Parts: sequence; C-alpha cells; structure tokens
Amino acid sequence: DSRRAPDAPAQLRALRDELDAAYPAERLAPTGFTQGDEIQLLLAPGADPFRAVLHGALVVGALRLRWACVAGMVEPGAGPATERTGPAFLAARRLLARAKARREGLAAVTGDATADALLADLGPLLPALLGSLTERQREVVRLLLIDGLRRADAAGHLGVSRATVSVIADRARARHIDGLARALGAIYSDGAERAAGPGRAA
Repeated sequence: DSRRAPDAPAQLRALRDELDAAYPAERLAPTGFTQGDEIQLLLAPGADPFRAVLHGALVVGALRLRWACVAGMVEPGAGPATERTGPAFLAARRLLARAKARREGLAAVTGDATADALLADLGPLLPALLGSLTERQREVVRLLLIDGLRRADAAGHLGVSRATVSVIADRARARHIDGLARALGAIYSDGAERAAGPGRAA
C-alpha cells in the first residue's frame, strides 16, 4: 500500500540502504526491490528478520509496511522481472496476500507447526504496537532499540531530560516492543532449526 505515499520511493530506497547496513554479515545478497515497491531481504539461517521490522517502523514519517518472513530455500529466478523464486520466495508471496486480506502487518512461517502457530498469534502484534506510536515516540524508541542508546544518552541527544525520555519510552511501550521483537526472533529461529532438521540449513 506504500504506492499511495508521494515520497514512498525515496523512503523505500532509504530503508533498503539501512537494511543493507543493519545486516552486513548476515545478508546473502544485496537488498533489492521486486514489483517496484517490495523490498526483498535474503538473510542467512539464524539471522533475526524482525529487526528489519523495527528498522522499517522506527523512522519519522514511517510508511505502513506489510512484512512476510519465511524460512527456507530461495533460488535464482529467470530474469530481471523475476530475480528470485524457490519455495521460500513463493511462500512469502502467498503470505503477503494472506496478510493483506486479514489486514495484518506481519506474517511469518518457519515450517514448524508449533512455532508457526505462535508466530501467527504473536506476529501481528508487533506492527500493531509500532503503528500506534507518535512521531516523537518513534524517535525515542529508535534511539533506544535501533541505536542502542541508554535513556540518559537519548535524552542528551534530544536535548531533553532523562525523565522526559523515560515518560515517552514508557508510554510508547518500548520495553514491550523490544521484548516482543526478541521473542518473535527466538520463536522463528527455533522453528526454522526444527523444520530444517539435524544438519540441514534453514
């Protein structure tokens, strides 16, 4: 749905560059686009895809994005219009369509039934929490969760008191967002490992 925003192409290019920088050793290929406004990020097994959701949501004026995270094999496609294919790529396309129909911002599958049931219940909560933030809350939560600043350092960066940052972070539920993102990452990683089986890559 990002096509409706007039500055969407510039924001998506900025997000692509940010994701490339955020996953320097875990990316299997440069982050690219499909169909103009879909970002495609290929990560090594064990990488946490939910950090990308935080990067996408914690910018001032963030676009409302829909995310699909799938563990599995991706293969080269047949040309410039279809750079990639394979089971995980095709599953991601189906997940995006299903998430759109359900009006959910995040869908994730690993191939492990237990993990996937948890991800189906908990995954949509992350973009819902992130989507409820004010611009000031996004700014503060980004400093804490993306930049890794302590509250006192974030306060210095913003030129406000530590108490002000604490109030903003608490109202934004920064700890809940961080805890949920970490829990989703752990569930996803465990599920992908179980689905891959012993000695196989996820």
